[in-house]
Amino acid sequence: PPTKDVDARRKAGHDQRMASDSTTRDTFTRAEIDAGRRLFAGDWQFAAAAGSAASLPPMRGVEIAFAGRSNVGKSSLINALTGRKSLARTSRTPGRTQELIFFNGGGALTLVDMPGYGYAATAKSKIAAWTELIHAYLRGRANLARVYVLVDARHGLKDTDAPTLDVLSQTAVSHQVVLTKADEVVEAELARRIGEVEAALKKRAAAFPAVLATSAHEGDGLDTMHAAAARLLAERRGARSS
Repeated sequence: PPTKDVDARRKAGHDQRMASDSTTRDTFTRAEIDAGRRLFAGDWQFAAAAGSAASLPPMRGVEIAFAGRSNVGKSSLINALTGRKSLARTSRTPGRTQELIFFNGGGALTLVDMPGYGYAATAKSKIAAWTELIHAYLRGRANLARVYVLVDARHGLKDTDAPTLDVLSQTAVSHQVVLTKADEVVEAELARRIGEVEAALKKRAAAFPAVLATSAHEGDGLDTMHAAAARLLAERRGARSS
């Protein structure tokens, strides 16, 4: 039952945060960084798309999902992480993506591009459909290891981010905030923005306390995200073998 799944995931998430504090502080060994680079060096391709819970692909391996407001830079970050310029389609039309898009690099890791939110011109019926899809995905995806909530470094957290963070907390899904477009913010402002977001996240027990800063344009933070994914994969494999 969904309630049992959420309870089990909440306990697992607590245990993982207590046992892996180094993950929250973004310190990785050279071996993990190298493993992360190899993990993302595969031939990344479109794997599947789902516009409803019924059309979700079978669970395989480990999934990492990317959520965020429309035009926050999700597609650009996914493309930068995978080294593919047009793997995830970027659009000048906010709210255009209406499905969960799955990408795989030939290994055990799958990346999931979630529909963007927060675009005022989106019809309420579409918002309701996206919300139902996302809730179903988060509640029923046992192989979902992490959701990265992307936030524009120039603006920080917005009110429109709260519902997604609330759902992630309610479903006990491991999640972490990633600042995008960090190259467009001066160093002092970026440090201040990170502090503001980390302070806000203290109120959310299911969120990792450390905030990652990235730039798809400059490549900042990509090695850290690669290494984090490699660690998640290793932890999942270790949990299965124990």
